[in-house]
Amino acid sequence: MKKLSLLLLFPAMLVAQEKAATAPVRQQGKYDTNKFSQMYDLLATPNMFRTASGAPGPAYYQQQADYKIDIELDDKNSKLSGSETITYSNNSPDSLEYLWVQLDQNQAKANTQTSLAESDKISQVLPLDGFSSKYLKKDLERGFNIEQVKDAKGNAMSYTINETMMRINLTSPLKPGEKISFSVKWSYNINNYRKEGGRSGYEAFEKDGNKLYVIAQFYPRMAVYNDVEGWQNMQFWGSGEFALPFGNFDVNITVPADHVIDATGELMNRSEVFTAEQVKRYEQAQKSFDKPVVIVTQAEAEAAEKGFSEKKKTWKFSAKNVRDFGIASSRKFIYDAMAVKIGNRTVMAESVYPKESNPLWGETSTMVVAHTLKSYSAHTFDYPYPKAVSVSAEDQGMEYPMICWNYGRPDENGVTSKEVKNGMIGVVIHEVGHTFFPMIVNSDERQWTWMDEGLNSFLEYLAEQEWDSNFPSRRGPAKNIVPYMSGDQKFLEPIMSNSETIHQFGNNAYGKPATGLNILREVVMGRELFDHAFKTYANRWKFKHPTPEDFFRTMEDASAVDLDWFFRGWFYSTDFVDIGIKEVKQYYVSENPTTDLKNVKVRKGRFGFEKGPFVYLVAGDNTEVSASSKKALKIEDIKPLADYVNQTFTAEEKASIKSPKYFYEVEFNKPGGMIMPILVEITYEDGSKDNYKYPAQIWRKGNESARKVYATTKAIKSIQIDPRLLTADIDVTNNAWPKVETKSKFD
Repeated sequence: MKKLSLLLLFPAMLVAQEKAATAPVRQQGKYDTNKFSQMYDLLATPNMFRTASGAPGPAYYQQQADYKIDIELDDKNSKLSGSETITYSNNSPDSLEYLWVQLDQNQAKANTQTSLAESDKISQVLPLDGFSSKYLKKDLERGFNIEQVKDAKGNAMSYTINETMMRINLTSPLKPGEKISFSVKWSYNINNYRKEGGRSGYEAFEKDGNKLYVIAQFYPRMAVYNDVEGWQNMQFWGSGEFALPFGNFDVNITVPADHVIDATGELMNRSEVFTAEQVKRYEQAQKSFDKPVVIVTQAEAEAAEKGFSEKKKTWKFSAKNVRDFGIASSRKFIYDAMAVKIGNRTVMAESVYPKESNPLWGETSTMVVAHTLKSYSAHTFDYPYPKAVSVSAEDQGMEYPMICWNYGRPDENGVTSKEVKNGMIGVVIHEVGHTFFPMIVNSDERQWTWMDEGLNSFLEYLAEQEWDSNFPSRRGPAKNIVPYMSGDQKFLEPIMSNSETIHQFGNNAYGKPATGLNILREVVMGRELFDHAFKTYANRWKFKHPTPEDFFRTMEDASAVDLDWFFRGWFYSTDFVDIGIKEVKQYYVSENPTTDLKNVKVRKGRFGFEKGPFVYLVAGDNTEVSASSKKALKIEDIKPLADYVNQTFTAEEKASIKSPKYFYEVEFNKPGGMIMPILVEITYEDGSKDNYKYPAQIWRKGNESARKVYATTKAIKSIQIDPRLLTADIDVTNNAWPKVETKSKFD
């Protein structure tokens, strides 16, 4: 039986092989790789917390953390000591077994994971100070010293510190709807940020022995718990900034009596910390809408910086519905302010700065703050806080609710170069603008840097251009991102990359997203649709925690523009834009076509082949004409269109028709992988021009080339793609017809 089975199988195998030999070779199937496919494969599934439209859902929640803080600044020893009571409200549907608190100052401790994770190498030439600090000096004592953690009854609580995170171990879970209060006592040594680096610290003035403090990340801060991450307890490695819940702050700050402070929130005891004359000046500033009023004068600041008072003052600030708190303190501070009308409210624009910052800061800073509040409010929502403060802190650019520190000072003679002034204006706009993103539209900076830096850089660009239409904006114009996008792909990451994995941080997290939004506004969507959608996003998510999906979905939802192709390419890939002109053919109407043309079956319509008479177009090189003639016809031998029209149309018909004389077929190609609309400028022989914009959907079928026909009354002299450099096209050498020869640098 076994032998019989083998004999029976063998002929069957032969037949199968015979069939296989004669079967046609079939190509393998493929997955959907069309760049216009919707982003269901990339976006989180909508749910009751976050809807498919990009809006918060009916079950959306967020936690709240309220703080009562008392701190004291030891100016002589550059030390900060503090105690706080945190009241944490669990508004989530989950029971929480523990709480996570951020200890960001721990990043500066010796032998942290942050320092160990950084690659290092020998620098063969170092400044003496740099060599000393790197190899000779002992590690400084940095980071939080947590002295105690107690519950509301004063009992010690169990806690675990893991680098920049502290877990509060609860004895029983915090149930939905419940609150918990606990207190923390701590201290830390403040860093000299100009020598050690850091986002805050002090600046030392060797000539007069004073320090200027910009204090942030100075207290243990609650981490975010939400429907997306659970606890956002990713370690602080340095680049990815901060994710924080909203809450109310009451902060008492004790400093030397001759210090001037500005901080997040409203000052509650102005008459106790300022002189009667200074209080009167502030009241004048509240009514000055055209220019700042100096509240603490340069003469008063110069007198104070010589005193080094042994006495103390306590400044009391209160801030509602903010996510963080920042402080600036120095006896060197000059202080000015002015009023700004935002909607139906008056907001104070303020600046504090040492005499070394004048005259630049006195003339410029507060005016730029006021401009920024107006510009951003127009593009998003009315600024909701009572003030915005710009602090002069050299080599800094950092933001907190209602206050920020900014770079830019004159030289020792008080002279400011254009570069420094423009740089200072740009930084002030950028850092004040951060109060909108992410201090109010509160995205997760630890995970997605671009959601605050990129969106803010885009609005900074708009504000800069509104300040001065010739302002040399670094980020926003499409042409400025070309060097980055045409760079080595080994050092490029998609925008949708975690903050700590990015090689070129400024280009990736600031420049490219800002440029992308500008392209959406100017090229893809148009200003009206874009501005409405962007404002919708800002208003949907102010005082909330949006994700990238919420932004992408809202921009489509509020505009009826399909943008999945744009977000897929610009945010999720490192594709670049390169669109060129592959070929241009010129045609003429002819009554002497080739036999081949005559025999061509015109496209079959719904009810059969189209009926004549037909118009025949022949290419300008006469190939179609000469192919069936022993003697090649010349172009001038072909009857012009006018003759054809006279013979074909009645007088009444001729009065309502166009009269093109020239016909051009232009083939565009796409060497770059990034989809983009095609912007075309046609210049005619008489110097006049026409501009055309073809939507990105021209590439929707995965085609690598696209054709357009132009029927014109005038001869075309040249064709140019993207003449205003609006699409970030990385290679413009293929953008022109006839091809423009570019000279080398040597030539």
